[in-house]
This record gives sequence, C-alpha cells and structure tokens, in this order.
Amino acid sequence: MGQVAIYCRVSTDDQSCNRQEHDLRAFAKRAGHEIVAVLKETASGAKNDRPERNKVMALARVRKIDAILVTELSRWGRSTQDLVQTLDDLHGWKVSVLAQTGLSFDLGTASGKLMRTIMAGLAEFERDLIRERVRSGLAAAQARGVKLGRQPGQRPSDKKAKRVLDLHKDGLSYRLIGRNLGLSKNTVMDIVKREAAA
Repeated sequence: MGQVAIYCRVSTDDQSCNRQEHDLRAFAKRAGHEIVAVLKETASGAKNDRPERNKVMALARVRKIDAILVTELSRWGRSTQDLVQTLDDLHGWKVSVLAQTGLSFDLGTASGKLMRTIMAGLAEFERDLIRERVRSGLAAAQARGVKLGRQPGQRPSDKKAKRVLDLHKDGLSYRLIGRNLGLSKNTVMDIVKREAAA
C-alpha cells in the first residue's frame, strides 16, 4: 500500500487510454493504493518524446509516489534497454513499477534483482543484434556500389560554399567569413580545404 501514479499509453490516435485507466484504478483500489496522479499519452513504442512519462519520472524523483502502475511493461518501456535504465533510476528513488499482469519490479527484492539481470542481458543482446544488422546492411550497400556518408553538395553549408570561397579569395579571415555568413570558423576552414583538395 502506498501512493501511486497511474501511467497509460496507447500507440495511435484512434486508440483510447480509458480501458487502461479503468483497469488500473480498480487494481489500485483492490491493493489499497492512493492514486496521486493519472497520466496518459499517445506515443508509439519506439518514440523517445514522452512528456507524460517524464512527469511520472519527475514525481518519482521527488518521492511523491511509491510505485507506478501500468497495465503491462510494454506500456512503460520503449525497449529492454530503456526499461532497465528507468528501473535502475526508479530503484535509486525507491519507487517500484507494478504491472497489472502481476509483475512487480522492486529492485530491492531478490526476484526484482533477478529480473533486472535477465533484462540487462536481453538489452545487451538487442544492442548486439542491432549493431550486427547495421554492419551487415552497410556491407551489402557497399557491395552494391552505394556510396556511404554525405556526398558533395549534401552538407547544409555547401549552399554557402561559393560565397565562402569568394570571400576567402578577397583575403577575409575564416572567423570573419563565418561571422558574415552565419557559419563556424571550422566550417569555413573545411569548405576551403575541400576546395583546395579538389
């Protein structure tokens, strides 16, 4: 029993958080929790910008809540790695994540520590898979003759390259050219060097 925040999330605008909120309110009532806040948002699972979840984390940071209630962990974490990171942060603030499915993540308990270790291993496995897919994709693209990286003319500063070179020929310093054109001194220097190399 304690003070809790309810967090509900749906992935698309045509979905509603109403069912999640109803179920979690009933869950909180059965367990005797006091609901401090109900935060709801629409965001895809992979989306980084989740202002309502950030508000829940802020409540946890200042110890206004003892636990966060979610219908399932996939509503809370963007990925295994994100889930592990936020659980670690919450543990530091002595806040648990309680899923309506029955999973409780309190890293102060032996079962919580075990689950965190398993999830950390899964997160590392996910990162390795992603790295391997990226390397494999780059190698396949190169084998097909695709040129990787930014090509000439694709840099935002390339639009100002002709003006940079004209001012450089007029004897202006890199710093003064940058100030006149809204570029950094290093960008100006790179443009001049690329032109000299070409």
